Amino acid sequence: MTELFPRMQTIDPDALTRHLRHLTEVIGVRLTGQPGEAVAADYVAAEFEKTGARVHREKFPVQTREVREQQLQVFHDGAWHDAGCSLFANTPGTAGAWVEAPLVFFEGPTGYQQADLAPPLRGNIVVHLGCHIESRGHYRRLVAAGPVGVLMVDVRYPGAVPLADAIFPAYVMACGAVPTLNVAFLDAWRWRERGAACARFRVVGGPRPAESANVIAELPGTDPAAGILFLGGHHDTQADSVGADDNGSATAGLLELARVLAPRPRRRTIRLISFGAEEQLSVGGAAYVRRHRAELARDGRCMFNLDSFGSLLGWNTLSGNCPPELDALLPAYFKKHGQQVLREHGLLPYADQFPFVAAGVPGLTLMRPNCAGGRFFHHRPDDDLSRVSPPLMAALLNAVADFTADMAAVETLPFAATIPADEQAPVAAFWEDLFGGWDFTG
Repeated sequence: MTELFPRMQTIDPDALTRHLRHLTEVIGVRLTGQPGEAVAADYVAAEFEKTGARVHREKFPVQTREVREQQLQVFHDGAWHDAGCSLFANTPGTAGAWVEAPLVFFEGPTGYQQADLAPPLRGNIVVHLGCHIESRGHYRRLVAAGPVGVLMVDVRYPGAVPLADAIFPAYVMACGAVPTLNVAFLDAWRWRERGAACARFRVVGGPRPAESANVIAELPGTDPAAGILFLGGHHDTQADSVGADDNGSATAGLLELARVLAPRPRRRTIRLISFGAEEQLSVGGAAYVRRHRAELARDGRCMFNLDSFGSLLGWNTLSGNCPPELDALLPAYFKKHGQQVLREHGLLPYADQFPFVAAGVPGLTLMRPNCAGGRFFHHRPDDDLSRVSPPLMAALLNAVADFTADMAAVETLPFAATIPADEQAPVAAFWEDLFGGWDFTG
């Protein structure tokens, strides 16, 4: 499909760099519910307003991770050895007290086949291979087995640095939680190799009630009945990460998309949303669709989300759920700007397009992995400006801008605003299991 209007403005790599530098070096870590996230939301709102968009915020409750101290030691070779760790968001600390217990290894991908988890886990500190438990039933059994602590090993990245992560809020509300720390893969390997049989940890701090916000910029169309096109990304980061790629790339990208799209003629409204609290499982995205469910059913046409798409080295992917006609449109837009995309089908519940898909709106997320597990600097302190390429980001964003401008201006959309019938049931199942469904209140 040829674009309906010549491009009047293009994405500026220097502007992307300026936004990224402010987010990562001036603001820094933007953890859910903490001052850094709020300052980032202020920055996004101010920059959106410069484009002439109508800007407002929608606040929602969260549990913020507030950790002042965390220590982990493992006993092997006749001595205690310090190890790095990171408390999972939404799990409790120890009020500074040491928790000491035997160390047991649990092979997550197969361990849940055991009929009774209590005998090997109760009263122990569990080294759990795999940090995403994609089944509430499994998580309930893990907590009910009675470990005194869990050390999660992210098996996607065999690194020497502990990553940061969160237990899904719906899981914690339904099943409870025990102190849960992320540990580095290579540390866990060494403990097994050295025959480690005991561990101890202490954490000062933990979760507490707080507030996050979605920042929404509206570029109104001339025909309210023509519907709304959504562009999204999140401005929060994981603990101890300045998040240049995850997800400063999207925050900077949304600001530039607003600037470039604002002067373009359009029948449909374009709504850009910078989400808070994505890193706890799209809490901001879920809050938005629960609040606007009726409007989405009536007016939602598609959601194009950006998440970690700036990696210096890697490949471009599009993941999510949409009709085949929409899939067929997109490659030409990227090819025009010298880019190719790999379409990954199936469900991706770990990005902000998914709540929109659960609400029945076609949704895709643009990402840029650089290894089989995703990105090697995922949720790490070194996700800094050295990891991203603003010129590459600009090329990808120009494709998104051209696609969005064309879809906003065309009289009739060349795709149906529906989720394929065979994907609706698994989407609903994930929405209920991972997110707690439509009635979850957090």
